[in-house]
Amino acid sequence: MQFGVCTGIENGEIARAAGFSFIEPTVRSLHGGNDFPVIQAAHAAAGLPTPTFNVFVPGDLKITGPTVDLAKLQVYVAESLGRVRAVGGELVVFGSGGARNIPDGFSRDAAWQQLIDFLQMVAVECDKTGISIAIEPLNRKESNVINSVAEGVKLAQAVDRVPIRVLADLYHMQEDAEPTDTVVENAAWLTHVHVADSGRLAPGTGSYPYAEFFGYLKRTGYNGRIAFECRWQDFEEEAGAAVEYLRRAWDQTG
Repeated sequence: MQFGVCTGIENGEIARAAGFSFIEPTVRSLHGGNDFPVIQAAHAAAGLPTPTFNVFVPGDLKITGPTVDLAKLQVYVAESLGRVRAVGGELVVFGSGGARNIPDGFSRDAAWQQLIDFLQMVAVECDKTGISIAIEPLNRKESNVINSVAEGVKLAQAVDRVPIRVLADLYHMQEDAEPTDTVVENAAWLTHVHVADSGRLAPGTGSYPYAEFFGYLKRTGYNGRIAFECRWQDFEEEAGAAVEYLRRAWDQTG
């Protein structure tokens, strides 16, 4: 199993030394102040690959509601996926709670159709770049739509395009008391996994049921990647122990 970490490429050497296999940066980091060739060079020197990315769409670029500009979104998506591919990316996580949250008073049915329209447009751009998308369900404190793996699958089925898949995030599942065996029911759509522990801290510091969760993942034959998406108190100090803890939990789970 490949374990990675959601962090910036500037932490590449620390992540490599800790035992991570990959880094998962943000898409927004590819739109920083530097010229893109400078960003590409930094990725090449990072010490670890960046096959996955998160924070796809900035919060001020709305996907639902009365101010959606699909043409503007398409320009952003095309540029972003092109940059992801240029630095070796293969998959982009679509969480983006601020962009997808449904405005108060706006029709949920209309917003749902906007999400479908957005992802169908994204799928066209994915076909050009070979990138896949993982819809990320978020807990109800962070988003008012797509709050479970099953709901993520429902959206992916409505879009009905091969590049559009679904992510399971143990933190969000635990926050909303979503049963861990949902990954078995929705295994055909699962392409990526995020983990953290209680309080969104490092794995091994809390009480989350990793053996149970990993047992269900193994039952499905899951062979994708698992990325740590947590709040570190001291990344360099904690990372090695966290990787060791989860690797042992994975290996020991039947």
